Amino acid sequence: MMSAFTEICIYEVKPNKTEEFEQLIREVAEHHKSCDGTISVNYVKRTHRQKDFNSVKMGEPAIRLTRTAKSVTYILHWETESEIVHGKASKSGLDLFYKRFTRCLITMPKIILGEQII
Repeated sequence: MMSAFTEICIYEVKPNKTEEFEQLIREVAEHHKSCDGTISVNYVKRTHRQKDFNSVKMGEPAIRLTRTAKSVTYILHWETESEIVHGKASKSGLDLFYKRFTRCLITMPKIILGEQII
């Protein structure tokens, strides 16, 4: 049995570009979902943090971020049937969206690729 091929990507977005970025990732998600072999596409915006490890042990809820940050963090979790599907969909997505992405980002994204184990 083949396991899913997964990409986790961490984006640091310019605070004044969050609306543009969120519109862009909606388009990217639709593109990726339309590619044969895509299992799921999810984006998350970092909105909370833990107070400290002790608060985690005590079961306390996370704290909403309130300060204006130097960047806004977004995370992509994308599952495909194989690295071949992922490669083809990535190329297609970059051809369509790369320039718009780079206008919104502070640095190049951190990309983690691998096979799902559970």
